[in-house]
Amino acid sequence: MTNFPSTQSPYTPHTPADVEAMLLHLGFESIEDLFNIPPSLQFSDSFKIPPRSEHEIKTELKEIFDKNLPLVEFLGHGYYSHYIPSLVDHISDRSEFLTSYTQYQPEISQGFLQVLFEYQSLIVELTGLGIANSSMYDFATSIGEAALLSGRISPTRTTILVPDILRPERLSVLKNYTSNSGFKIESYPTRDSNTDIEKLENLFSNDVSMIYIESPNSHGALEESIKHISDMAHASGSLCCLGTDPIALSILEPPSSLGIDIVVGDASVLGLPNAYGMGVGLFACRSDYLRQVPGRLVGITKDATNRRAYTLTLQTREQHIRRERATSNICTNQAWVALRTAIHAAYLGPHGLINLAKQCIELPLELSSKLDTIEGVYAPLHSRHYFREFVVRTDKMAMEVVQSLETKGYAVSAIGDHELLICVTDTNASHIDAFVDAFKEVNS
Repeated sequence: MTNFPSTQSPYTPHTPADVEAMLLHLGFESIEDLFNIPPSLQFSDSFKIPPRSEHEIKTELKEIFDKNLPLVEFLGHGYYSHYIPSLVDHISDRSEFLTSYTQYQPEISQGFLQVLFEYQSLIVELTGLGIANSSMYDFATSIGEAALLSGRISPTRTTILVPDILRPERLSVLKNYTSNSGFKIESYPTRDSNTDIEKLENLFSNDVSMIYIESPNSHGALEESIKHISDMAHASGSLCCLGTDPIALSILEPPSSLGIDIVVGDASVLGLPNAYGMGVGLFACRSDYLRQVPGRLVGITKDATNRRAYTLTLQTREQHIRRERATSNICTNQAWVALRTAIHAAYLGPHGLINLAKQCIELPLELSSKLDTIEGVYAPLHSRHYFREFVVRTDKMAMEVVQSLETKGYAVSAIGDHELLICVTDTNASHIDAFVDAFKEVNS
């Protein structure tokens, strides 16, 4: 019989006696006999991780973290830092939020469900669209889900149009998402950080299922022809999808008024510190597509005593009962992060959200104006409206500038031989003047 450790693992609910009884009933001598793993795939070595105390592990991790350079980041690239009020941590860290799983049992999840309903309501109000789900994995998978939705709406169309400056990681996820759905992903040209309308016009055909546009885009520029693009899409029978975020939406014209069918993006710009990977996918669409929405929605109803109640609804996911009619293979979502988004938005209120958005426009304008006074520096590269980040051109090689700035304590990123992408928000705004001085020294 299997040799069991003297103490029961805290992660397994069965005692050694339980396990032996179950194995006996099944006719096996060991747990290993339950699995048919070829010897070539079995791991027979040890992980060579010596046991250490909590104090020893913390000390080692601190030594590793101390090797990180203490740089002031002006990086951007889809990951944005905004001040998170301490109230967001205090409320979201309550045990009923932090320890709960998916809210399948509404009778014990009313508080969490209500916050998710408020999150959905926030997204609906900002987008002007009729439906928002209770969040997705991240920005990139939201684009993928939008493409699949367009395919369900127009099953004979197989082309998705995306801008040629779409971030590589988002394009990669979109291609992966649609690889088995018969879609072709084609890029349309941009000029001076906006869509080249004349060239785009020639790309629409009766095979285009959806066009995807971003505002702000990967250069930080706001798209100035959204209504024109959506009109062209609808004239060809295509859907129009916009990528954005809640802070930008608070100050821009509602997507619904511009003819947008689907809005995707990253909602974690509210409620989540910059984590370079962690996020929460935003997904909203017209009410016509209610039955095609991926993931799940929180609905509101009344219980047997006529009190308001919340519950998960329209969960047409592949692991649920009606899996043959599933709209998505999303098996969970970023509910806790969406909860933080809702808390942060509620804390700011409409005026606070708009003021934050104004900073995202005014700070890049201030910084670019100061950088533009430096000889050999052109900021911003194109005459557009920018949100959080913008492109700078330097006479010096971009990587040379990046490396020189790093020695002075600043992190920026190169996006071309002579182009840099620079991001400024409320969290690094206090460093603007010192950053400009460093930039001036580097380019002298």
